[in-house]
Amino acid sequence: MLAIIIVSILAVSSITWIASRSWRVTKQRKKITSSPFPAQWRAILKHGMPYFRSLPADLQLQLKGLIQIFINEKEFIGCDGIIINDEIKVTIAAQACLLLLNRNTDFYPKLKQILVYPSIFIVKNQEQKVGGVIGEQHRVLSGESWETGKVVLSWQTTQADAAAPKNGNNVVIHEFAHQLDQEAGHANGAPILHSIGDYTRWSTVLTREFELLQTQAQHNTPSIFSYYGATNPAEFFAVITEVFFERPDEVYQSHRALYIELTHFFKLDPINWH
Repeated sequence: MLAIIIVSILAVSSITWIASRSWRVTKQRKKITSSPFPAQWRAILKHGMPYFRSLPADLQLQLKGLIQIFINEKEFIGCDGIIINDEIKVTIAAQACLLLLNRNTDFYPKLKQILVYPSIFIVKNQEQKVGGVIGEQHRVLSGESWETGKVVLSWQTTQADAAAPKNGNNVVIHEFAHQLDQEAGHANGAPILHSIGDYTRWSTVLTREFELLQTQAQHNTPSIFSYYGATNPAEFFAVITEVFFERPDEVYQSHRALYIELTHFFKLDPINWH
């Protein structure tokens, strides 16, 4: 009986702490967004991110608030000598927060740090080769998303992608799509959806489209999606998210069911922005 009472007390205490933390976070975020959006940040968006100018006025206003919170809550770390400044923070935050517009999310809750390299960077991984020999694999990357609370980005690629919002390639959108996917655990192409009933339709549509891209990659048939998306379902979700935001008209015309799934998930209809 005593054990049951102790467990009950601990459970109530835990719920109270969670509710208290949620209240504090909400209060802090309201305080942050009540402050004026810095003029120098507006200049960065205006000159470095043409995508921002294409957004409807209400989404521009919403995005600015998301940027303020994101920059306040996430730590930016410069690597290989790069110095973190407002341009880097705002450019990355603006693109990452596109994926949060109109959605009740918790600002990538697992994410703690964004590591920024001047340009493409090399990642070393161990791999087991034939015969059980452990070797070192070097990969040259422009971005990477870790389940341990980090996103790694090339600033050169980030800048270039921000300046070309219709080319269908965006390293920040790609890596932060992975972050959404990783909120529920390992990235598998199935981020947390709005309701249980959404999963069946999501699985049906995305599986069909993923298999189509695999076939196109195998036969070298043209696709609006990079063949990299055929690697696995997690990469497929990240790739289609890039194209959904940057070339929505093409997704709508040639992959209508997929476009509808993505508009339902993101609560956005970007075909009307460009």
